[in-house]
Amino acid sequence: MTIKTDAVIIGAGPVGLFQVFELGLLDLKAELVDSLPQVGGQCSELYPEKPIYDIPAWPVIGAQELIDKLQEQIEPFDAGVHLKQEVTGFAIQDDGRFRVETSKGTVFDAGAVIIAAGLGSFQARRLRAKGLDDLNAENIHYKVTDRKRFEGKRLLILGGGDSALDWTVDLAGLAEHITLVHRRKDYRAQPATVAKMKELAAAGKVTEQQGTVAQAFGEDGRVTELELTTLEREKVRVSGEDVLVFWGLAPNLGPIADWSLEIEKKQIPVDTEKFQTSIPGVFAIGDINTYPGKKKLILSGFHEAALAAFAVQKHLNPEARQFLQYTTTSPIMHKRLGVADDASKKG
Repeated sequence: MTIKTDAVIIGAGPVGLFQVFELGLLDLKAELVDSLPQVGGQCSELYPEKPIYDIPAWPVIGAQELIDKLQEQIEPFDAGVHLKQEVTGFAIQDDGRFRVETSKGTVFDAGAVIIAAGLGSFQARRLRAKGLDDLNAENIHYKVTDRKRFEGKRLLILGGGDSALDWTVDLAGLAEHITLVHRRKDYRAQPATVAKMKELAAAGKVTEQQGTVAQAFGEDGRVTELELTTLEREKVRVSGEDVLVFWGLAPNLGPIADWSLEIEKKQIPVDTEKFQTSIPGVFAIGDINTYPGKKKLILSGFHEAALAAFAVQKHLNPEARQFLQYTTTSPIMHKRLGVADDASKKG
């Protein structure tokens, strides 16, 4: 059986979920496909408890809480959700629509395709060191699903980007002590977060250590020490009860790389009017796309989803006039959102 739809969205992370909402406001039906067993992308898979501070109107919101809110927001639009499956087939049909197939044999006939796959099929970059395989260590973590498990512990956090610094700041008040290991002195995280980490270091809650991991020591099932090679080529050891590794993701576009799309350094170039790729009718939003001035922020992806929705509408109905209607005042929008009765009562 083939599912006919206005758009197939590849990737069910926060940006893909919000794309459902923006399409729904325009009365366009969407189907979501994701290789993970749950929606939420990196937010759910890698850091569900990570606090996010730059979502408008939310001074702070947990990553999983954001996903839960987005799911609640798109409920009126009844999007199909197809998890634990990758897109394996893609073809432009004679009528200009797209045939999309998945690894589970699901087939779509779609008017448009929106790639919101983040960094593609991704995996956290793993810790590799001499002696590590022999330990079968169970105290190495690549995501935080229960921050309370680290209460009162001495932690080793590896990384120098946003995730490593965010968790260092967040867990500093919970853990006994944190040693932050990064290969160089400069960090890639937001300056405000780096400044907060420096304050914690001055207060003795965090120890900064530069170096690359060379060897692991411990006992069966646990790493207790890591030997580092410092910038001065010296050997030092750092110890901890748990090791948290935040070295980012290894990007892999997977089958998307074979679609004859223009690709630039494993990202997909788009225009900033439609967020359309080199193939008309195929759009890319979120971390997977690139354009001059691109900033890899969730809120940027939300903006891209809004403009892409109008572009999809135009692609499907090129002769139709487009109207911008506001959710606060438009009866049509209220009806699509399922709040028509509530709005009329308030009026």
